[in-house]
Amino acid sequence: MIQESFWQKDDLGDLENCHISLYRSHFSKSQADRCLEQLRKIEWTQNEIVLFGTKHLEPRETAWFGNPGVNYKYSGIEHKAKPWFPLLEDIRTQVQMASGVIFNSVLVNRYRDENDSVAWHADDEPELGAAPTIGSLSFGASRKFQLREKNKRGKIFNLFLHHGDLLIMHPPTQQHWLHCVPKSRSKTSERINLTFREIIQ
Repeated sequence: MIQESFWQKDDLGDLENCHISLYRSHFSKSQADRCLEQLRKIEWTQNEIVLFGTKHLEPRETAWFGNPGVNYKYSGIEHKAKPWFPLLEDIRTQVQMASGVIFNSVLVNRYRDENDSVAWHADDEPELGAAPTIGSLSFGASRKFQLREKNKRGKIFNLFLHHGDLLIMHPPTQQHWLHCVPKSRSKTSERINLTFREIIQ
C-alpha cells in the first residue's frame, strides 16, 4: 500500500512486478501554482487517434517536448518534439533528481474537466526500450489513477494524484501492469500532467 507523506518517498511495495514511488507535494503549493499558470500557455493539440480501426479525437489535449529529433509514436500519432523552454527544463531537473534517470522528452497532457481521460495502457512502445522509467508529475485538480495487471481482469488499484505530486513508475512496471486516468463522476477543474520519458534513438 502507498503511505501518503509530505516530502517523502513512498513505495507501492506489495504488488508483484510493480515498482512505483510516490512523492506527495514534491512541488509546494506555491511552486505548483506557478507551474500550472505557465503550463496553461502551452500550444495544445487535440489529436485524432485510431482505435480498433476507427478514428476518434483524444479525450484530452497534449503537447510533446524533447531534445532535437526525439519523436514519439502511439495510437497512430507521431509526435515531433518541440524544444524545451526554461520552466520545463527546471521541472525536468527536479524529476531527474528524484528518479535517478535522465529524461530526453516529456508528454504533457491537459485534462480540461471531468470528461477528459486516458484509457488503459502501458508505456511500453519499442522506442522506450526494454525497461522504461516514467516520471509523472501532476498540477491542478486531483484525479484518480488506476492500475491493474496486464492480461487479467483482476483487482484494480486506485490512488488519487494531487497538485504537486510526483509518481515514478520504475521497471518492470510497464512490462506487467496497465494504468489509466478514468473519467470522473464528479465535476472537476483542469489538470495538467507531465510524463517524462527517455526515447531510445
